[in-house]
Amino acid sequence: MGNMMAKAMEENFEKNKKFMVEMQAAQLERQIHMQDQMRLRMHATQVARAREMFFWWAAFYGISLAGAIAAVRKTKKRTPLLPFFPLTFIVAYQADLAYGTKLGRIRAEAESIMGCEEELLEQPCGVPTANVIDAARQRYLDEKRYTTKVHDMYA
Repeated sequence: MGNMMAKAMEENFEKNKKFMVEMQAAQLERQIHMQDQMRLRMHATQVARAREMFFWWAAFYGISLAGAIAAVRKTKKRTPLLPFFPLTFIVAYQADLAYGTKLGRIRAEAESIMGCEEELLEQPCGVPTANVIDAARQRYLDEKRYTTKVHDMYA
């Protein structure tokens, strides 16, 4: 009788273990998809921000250029046009970022770095371990406890 009960418990344990592994896999997959969705939303926000900034730069550039051209016609001196040389590069950069292929080139460069220059991506002191995190947490709690007592003493 005890052997039959042990066998039933063993089968139940194995079913439960399999179920837990499946649930963990599903949860991990959901987390991966959630992080990818968040990444896509952040990326879309960055593109939208670049486009909004381009509108401001382009408006500033157009209004300033019209004013500078009017000043050139009035004074017959070309010095008001000098600031537009570097400003043209800024507006062109922003346009490339907002509507061009800049983001694709950035992605390609990032993939190149990840593939060929992995040493640039290493974290200082390596990846933190659970022991390092626990030790830092314990130090924080100790400091908090000691500083709280000191403050209470003088209160």
